[in-house]
Amino acid sequence: MIKAVFFDWFSTLADYDPPRAQLQAQVLRELGFNVDLTSLQRALILADKDLYAEFAESSLEDRTPEARMQTFVRHQQGIMAKAGINADTVLAEKAITRLRELNAGRRFALYDDVIPTVRMLKERRLTIGLLTNIRRGIHEICQELELEPYLDFIISPAEAGADKPNPAIFQLALDRGGVEAGETIYVGDQYLQDVVGARNVGITPILIDRYDVSPEFTDAPRILDLSELAPYLE
Repeated sequence: MIKAVFFDWFSTLADYDPPRAQLQAQVLRELGFNVDLTSLQRALILADKDLYAEFAESSLEDRTPEARMQTFVRHQQGIMAKAGINADTVLAEKAITRLRELNAGRRFALYDDVIPTVRMLKERRLTIGLLTNIRRGIHEICQELELEPYLDFIISPAEAGADKPNPAIFQLALDRGGVEAGETIYVGDQYLQDVVGARNVGITPILIDRYDVSPEFTDAPRILDLSELAPYLE
């Protein structure tokens, strides 16, 4: 019997406002490239998979400023390559600089299916937890977006002493929720951080694939929208 549902944050419950794809498209236009939003959204997600796989091996926080910048350059080159653009280091750095200018003061926005879903979970008296690798400000963000009243707890790396997919962050969530792993579902958009991380402590993972970029994925249940979550709660 399912007693708890834990969620990832970015690309699971929330995106930036304006969305990443929109700002990336603007920057590419300024640099002389026109890429449609659908293709660009797919490029972002696929490049993110590579980035998060790298983070699973070595946390960004453990890297020097120079190494962090190199990571972001590779990521931007990956985005552009998957959008059909062959970008050298100089072009990638120009894109990063402009994106940082546009990102100043940008906020998060919940997906439309989030509040109806967490409301449904509350009505079923399930424990709801948020597990995120965001290190600062997530409590304030959830308050601002009026999500916090639906959450029983929020766990960040600062509290767990570890990033996903480290088992410590998932185990702390189980302890906070007072539930067993076999009674819990975890929903996230990344394979290594979310699916593998949850499974490694015995939690049932569900991959949310909002833009349907992984139709071949069969390693865990896959949903396109949180409205598809209900059947897995039985």
